[in-house]
Amino acid sequence: MTLLRVSGSRLVDETGGTVRLRGVGLGGWLNMENFITGYAADESSMRAAVLEVLGEERYELFFDRFLTSFFTEADADLLRDMGVNCVRIPVNYRHFETDDRPMEIVERGFRHLDRVIGMLGERGVYSVIDLHALPGAQNQHWHSDNPTHVASFWQHRHFQDRAVHLWEALADHYKDNPWVAGYNPINEPGDPSGRVVGPFYDRLVKALRAVDPGHVLFLDGNTYSTDFSVFHEVYENTVFVCHDYALAGFAHGGPYPGFTRGEWCDRDELERTFARRTTFQRETGTPIWVGEFGPVYTGDPAVDEQRYQVLRDQLEIFDAYEAGWSIWTYKDVGLQGLVCAGGSYMERFGPFMAKKKRLGADRWGSTMEETAGELAPLHRLIDTEFPSWDPYPWGARYQTDDLIRHILIAQALLPEYADLFRGLDDGELLALADSFALSHCTRREPLIRLLADNLSAR
Repeated sequence: MTLLRVSGSRLVDETGGTVRLRGVGLGGWLNMENFITGYAADESSMRAAVLEVLGEERYELFFDRFLTSFFTEADADLLRDMGVNCVRIPVNYRHFETDDRPMEIVERGFRHLDRVIGMLGERGVYSVIDLHALPGAQNQHWHSDNPTHVASFWQHRHFQDRAVHLWEALADHYKDNPWVAGYNPINEPGDPSGRVVGPFYDRLVKALRAVDPGHVLFLDGNTYSTDFSVFHEVYENTVFVCHDYALAGFAHGGPYPGFTRGEWCDRDELERTFARRTTFQRETGTPIWVGEFGPVYTGDPAVDEQRYQVLRDQLEIFDAYEAGWSIWTYKDVGLQGLVCAGGSYMERFGPFMAKKKRLGADRWGSTMEETAGELAPLHRLIDTEFPSWDPYPWGARYQTDDLIRHILIAQALLPEYADLFRGLDDGELLALADSFALSHCTRREPLIRLLADNLSAR
């Protein structure tokens, strides 16, 4: 078996047969996220708070068991049986390098990634390795493990040097693995100037090719994988990755078809948006791969049926354009996952997650209307005093919410989350971690059936 490669607008295997990668993102595992596993703020801040409560030995006990239980052979079997042929695996750089010892690769960090790539490969499922959090944070939000709203990666050459060095190590480790479909080196870059990301990609591609000339590169556009004007050449053996979240599918999404925050969304608009977001790929004749997409679910059957229709329409559009895709996300605590954690974790942390929801502390789960009365005077102040303020990437309203709800309030919640680990014995800690094992999860059967039907149809 040989590596996949790009041939015109397709990915092909060693026989020249087309391989259309369709599957899931494994969010919340080697890169944890607040809405996926129920904590507040960003991963490193959460881990520091939990470490303070548990101490180093018991902290390692819990998190290693969590990483082991979150994805096992049972999960790999489920995905294979659905017809999935690819899993995009988000990774936080902190598994492979520490800030106090930069440029020193932590070899132990490979153990879980090797395990899951191996299990998937045994079942004929490819992996795409996605560096979701880079040193210094490559975008402005929690999912790059950013405790602030500043993407320092683009401001400091040292962070960029570390990212290149880490990718050289990852590429060297996986260069001969045919079940690794390729490397997704930067998830959703957010370079405010747009001037650093292009030259950095030039540098990174050259460094990766020197170590591993064979694997496909999956490169996200700037501004959260929506802007491809930063690319001045079409690199060989490369897929340019778009993300295609539908407006009506957000937590603050309105009816479908219908208006969301003043913007109309129906199937035609979904297709127009997809066509706009993939203009670069179609003009350059390169493969189309949607690295992330997928609605948020509410628990209201009527609303969720509309969200499933959003998803059906998107999948039909992807099929029409022969686009590959990776839906976000496989497993979580109830917002988007194909399967959702249960057990003692949900019992113990359920009230905390309800408080987070009431406060709108998670950006991805927020309707933008939580604590509206308390925040309304601040929004009015910003609108009145700074009417032309339009901060990158999404403007004044989103920036204000990010700073107040998703950073200040979220960080204020961290001690409360960590304190819920206090007083637990080792068995109770392991039971919390095992709550994310598939045997303790509930399955979102309508979503699983919808995806499986699509995968089996083509």
